[in-house]
Amino acid sequence: MREQEKASQNVKEIILPVDGMTCAACSRAVERAISRLDGVEQASVSIATNRAAVAFDPEKVRVADIKLAVAKAGYTPLQVETKRDVDAEKKRTAHRIDSIRRRFLLAIVFAVPLLYIAMGHMVGLPLPAMLDPKHHAGAFALCQLILTLPILWAGRSFFTTGVKAIFHKSPNMDTLVTIGSAAAFLYSVYSVFRIFRGEMAAVHELYFESAGIIITFILLGRMLESRSKSKTSEAIYRLMELAPKTALLERDGVEVTIAAEEAEVGDTIIVKPGMHIPVDGTVIDGYTSVDESMLTGESIPVEKHAGDFVYSGTVNKNGSVRIRTDQKSGDTALSQIVRMIEQAQNSKAPIARLADVISGWFVPTVVTIAVVAAIAWLIAGEGVAFALSIFVAVLVIACPCALGLATPTAIMAGTGQGAENGILIKSGVALETAHKLTTVVFDKTGTITNGKPKVTDLVAVSGFEKAELLRLAASAEKGSEHPLGEAIVAHAVEQGMEPAGAAHFEALPGRGIAASIDGKALLLGNEKLLEENGIDAAPCLAEVKLFAQEGKTPMLLACDGVLAGVIAVADTVKESSAATVEQLRGMGVQVIMLTGDNEATAQAIAKQVGIDEVIANVLPSDKAGVIEKLQKDGKTVAMVGDGINDAPALTMADIGIAVGSGTDVAIESADIVLMRDDLSLVAQAIALSRRTLRIIKENLFWAFAYNTLGIPVAAGVLYLFGGPLLNPMLAAGAMSLSSVCVVLNSLRLRRYRLDQS
Repeated sequence: MREQEKASQNVKEIILPVDGMTCAACSRAVERAISRLDGVEQASVSIATNRAAVAFDPEKVRVADIKLAVAKAGYTPLQVETKRDVDAEKKRTAHRIDSIRRRFLLAIVFAVPLLYIAMGHMVGLPLPAMLDPKHHAGAFALCQLILTLPILWAGRSFFTTGVKAIFHKSPNMDTLVTIGSAAAFLYSVYSVFRIFRGEMAAVHELYFESAGIIITFILLGRMLESRSKSKTSEAIYRLMELAPKTALLERDGVEVTIAAEEAEVGDTIIVKPGMHIPVDGTVIDGYTSVDESMLTGESIPVEKHAGDFVYSGTVNKNGSVRIRTDQKSGDTALSQIVRMIEQAQNSKAPIARLADVISGWFVPTVVTIAVVAAIAWLIAGEGVAFALSIFVAVLVIACPCALGLATPTAIMAGTGQGAENGILIKSGVALETAHKLTTVVFDKTGTITNGKPKVTDLVAVSGFEKAELLRLAASAEKGSEHPLGEAIVAHAVEQGMEPAGAAHFEALPGRGIAASIDGKALLLGNEKLLEENGIDAAPCLAEVKLFAQEGKTPMLLACDGVLAGVIAVADTVKESSAATVEQLRGMGVQVIMLTGDNEATAQAIAKQVGIDEVIANVLPSDKAGVIEKLQKDGKTVAMVGDGINDAPALTMADIGIAVGSGTDVAIESADIVLMRDDLSLVAQAIALSRRTLRIIKENLFWAFAYNTLGIPVAAGVLYLFGGPLLNPMLAAGAMSLSSVCVVLNSLRLRRYRLDQS
């Protein structure tokens, strides 16, 4: 059974954007600061979205207290989001990227000549005579100092954030950069003083280029990382931008343009061809076709008549319609989808906890390793300059950024890709758990089947034609509220018939009906009804038995005491059901049907779709118990359903999957919602989960492997055995590249086709 949060009824939830976070250690520090407050029940901070999702008791703690805790941790809390403003968010992101880009350009302008002057003469590149280190060591050193200062200014945010983090006892990536580059710079300044005191040998102990190039490389990495991270939010941006800003309100016969969010329940909205529908509501006049692909992922437009429901954000293709508003703007299906995706992207998958725990200890561990390595080399007889190079290289090659980005960027990309294809995954936990599913349990009615009985067979005898058989039965059932009767009437209408009303109608419980049509006495029902009236049903009994074995309901019709034929009615199987069962089996997943229907009908339906294991005659209250028993047998279970009676089982299952055409209760109880009535999305959701977990594991592997290999190399292990020594500048470049690679790997999910298994 999946975890249920036992929060009090007073709990309030907010989304608090936080500025200044740069790595996993930062997000962990913010999360820890908020969680320590009395009254905070849960806090989850995502480095990928730069947001804190906080659940708290407003009677114990205020929003101002939460913001203060974030500020005391060394970060900047922004305005609490009551409604996500895409335009403002995009502007913030663009401003952040532009700011980093301008600082990088400033750094690179000075870093290139700095690198040329510091290193060029070593590879034979010419230097002006006045900068010759052999004859003008002072000028050589001062020139490097002057070129380094603007670079440090460009990277000043690293120093301010890094130093704050030290004082708040939550060192982060910026702390490592600060210590490393500051050590290189300060030691170089000390060497300048030595040169001017006459110690010309100190010219070989200048590390200005290391400090400058480290900052430049990290600025470049941050710029690329920010650009890549912004792409992980594109799916939710596209969904939010679908919500129209204005609506055409009909008021006293006059069309008035209003803000869409001002539309009230009961308002009449006019939607013309080509316009986005601004509200959730019911068509009250007109006919059109609507492109609902943004909700369902299905590209074929859906026809809409009076009485049909339409959704905000969908596109009216060709006809003008009038719509009665049924939901306020904040309660539309599109708004709910956006909220679900936001919650999923702000939540943490269990696998993310590993990275969080490691990141919390990572920075102090790296600093310790750097100090120990430097001291060890000093004891081994190497000089201070050599030990400093080791110290700086170890600090800057370490990268908790990659660890912190490994999970959230993949979850954002995965949930976004799912949403664009009609699969709403409500949390990171659901996304991770789905890949472990061993068993999928399907409800029958409305899930495997269409949930609406249809006429499947007509057999006429005694000289009657099938059309006459259908017309008489439909006329007898016209006005009936019984689902089987409604199915017969609907089938007749589909065939172009106009059923006549019955002059006399009598319901016969447990047997059928008696009616009078055009002076003809009709009996429509089971074999028992005909026997009671002395009518021989033998000519149709073989068909009756066959239909019953196939899970269909046979209805015998007699006209004026003569058997006219039999009509079979059944809840038909969805087109996607059989293919989905086959696909799940191919993925190694066990498939079970769970239904309250009788054994014979259930087995007949199961045979049609290829399900071998059927659990029938189960009361709604007992469905959750069946799921629990499967779990006790060691299975990881998904329950797929659409009705109110499925809600307890959906909640009990490891993953509850609700068909979006089902009830609100089922959808609320589920972890994954399928936005179109297509069971193939079940297999696609599992495939997406598996793909996402594969990406997360790849990210974590490379992040761990990078640090596992990089730190010892930076500490001089290879040099100890005659190999090369890692230059701090190369260490900084590698560190920046690792974060970018993790984000780019996650973005591969955006190109993943969900119809792949």
